[in-house]
Amino acid sequence: MTDSTQAPAAAMTGRLPTFLIIGVQKAGTTSIYSYLGQHPQVYLSRIKETNFFCQEWEQAAPEVLAKRKHPINTIEDYRQLFAGATDELAIGEASPNCMLYHETAVSRLQRYAPETKLLAILRNPVQRAYSEYLMNLRDAVGTQRRSLIEQLETRADKSHVLLKGKYYQCLKPFIEAFGPDQVSVFLYDDLRRDAIAFMQQVYRSIGVDDTFVPNTSKKAQQARVPKNESLNQLMRTQNPVRSLASAVLKLVPESTRQLLRQRLIDFNSQSKAALPLTDEERQRLQAYYRDDILKLQDLIQRDLSAWLT
Repeated sequence: MTDSTQAPAAAMTGRLPTFLIIGVQKAGTTSIYSYLGQHPQVYLSRIKETNFFCQEWEQAAPEVLAKRKHPINTIEDYRQLFAGATDELAIGEASPNCMLYHETAVSRLQRYAPETKLLAILRNPVQRAYSEYLMNLRDAVGTQRRSLIEQLETRADKSHVLLKGKYYQCLKPFIEAFGPDQVSVFLYDDLRRDAIAFMQQVYRSIGVDDTFVPNTSKKAQQARVPKNESLNQLMRTQNPVRSLASAVLKLVPESTRQLLRQRLIDFNSQSKAALPLTDEERQRLQAYYRDDILKLQDLIQRDLSAWLT
């Protein structure tokens, strides 16, 4: 891209994030986002997971855009997320799918926000995959509800649940494009061990007062799984039964209907301990991730041997 084509884009972007959490899902990013929001020198987007950098939304078909949870599809839309920022030293958001969509994300970041500090939070990929699998069961998410063994055997090269844990493969393009000084890597294990010390490292990396002590007593919601999957499917997805129930209850206020639905979901939920990761699943997943983990160790200069035992 020539300088003449870059200039209009740079002029158009205006004030954009000074930092972006690029990954990964199910590695504590919701809690970290909350702790970042407590810092008086940090301004966060009102929307988490915009995924603005993950796809070329400006070129997407209308039917694709219609499915977007948050219609942040242009650079102008994205800039508006930070319009309320005043004198904060750090401005940011979290789109933890960026690592999965690294090919597009690197290109769009170079185009729109080349100076943005990038943060990657990594978790043992076996545990991360298991956690997302449970989330997909809870939320009745399509084909990804297949067992982890089935995903390994039939669609390992297509399963987002599995591919998100290929950290070396996903992270290396960011480090090559932006340099190691612009990409900070943190481990979920350190967050679990000492959340305050972890967050103070994050604060330091984004250029705000690292002596600030956040309240880390509140944790993100713990994973739960349905007792009855068929009932969960009825309550979580659009279907004739749910539509009929809504029609019958149309005289009831929307807030009351949502409360009733949530109580039914809670009644049908149980601890993730009811569906533990089996020894076979753990061993198969460790074998699947082994080469990537060994390469990642060298890339980020951290001992990750615990992920392989």
